[in-house]
Amino acid sequence: MTTDNLTHIAFIMDGNRRWAKKKGLPVAAGHKKGAETLINIAKAAKNLGIKYMTVYAFSTENWQREQKEVDELMKLLRYYLDTGFKELQENDVKVKFIGERYMLAPDIIEKMQEIEKNTAKNQSVTLCVALSYGSRQEIVEAVRQIAQKVRNGSLRVEDVDMQTVGSHLYTQGIPDPDLLIRTSGEMRVSNYLLWQLAYTEFYFSKTLWPDFSDNELEQIITDYKNRERRYGKS
Repeated sequence: MTTDNLTHIAFIMDGNRRWAKKKGLPVAAGHKKGAETLINIAKAAKNLGIKYMTVYAFSTENWQREQKEVDELMKLLRYYLDTGFKELQENDVKVKFIGERYMLAPDIIEKMQEIEKNTAKNQSVTLCVALSYGSRQEIVEAVRQIAQKVRNGSLRVEDVDMQTVGSHLYTQGIPDPDLLIRTSGEMRVSNYLLWQLAYTEFYFSKTLWPDFSDNELEQIITDYKNRERRYGKS
């Protein structure tokens, strides 16, 4: 299967908690199965020739969930940083983390930095993991950086354009998503890549993320290839 002009797919991995509830399992079981699905889909994306994949793993708003669930998520994150991401490293996947790192525990930040360093030379696909991420905060931070450059004289106000803003986002150097897939039937973007999704095609799947498969991914890509992207020109 060829992906033609499809370079970057963004995912909102929704439905872990509902999947667990549906099966009478603890919430942690849903997040664990969801993490396994992420590893499988990243490998599938590589095999399909997708060069970039960005996933919404944990939002800044998720910190407001019950402390028990947050603790379980952080425990699971530590586990997959030690195990699952090694599997991706062996599959020539380059990993990049975006978000408010300072909100995470020091040992988690250290593991993230180690993974980024160990996968830096991988080339098949770049997996961008949005962790402790919120798009509005990302844009605010970009504006602050630009304002500081204007203030110290290294940038003129009249030179500020869309490229300037884009180069100060967490996703600098990564092309905007061609396609956004959100699972579980929800139809909103939830403070995710608000700048980057300006001309992205959306696909809303009713499948809960833990049940999302490479077969469904291929079907969605086929749907995407049958669309005409106009970029606001008509």
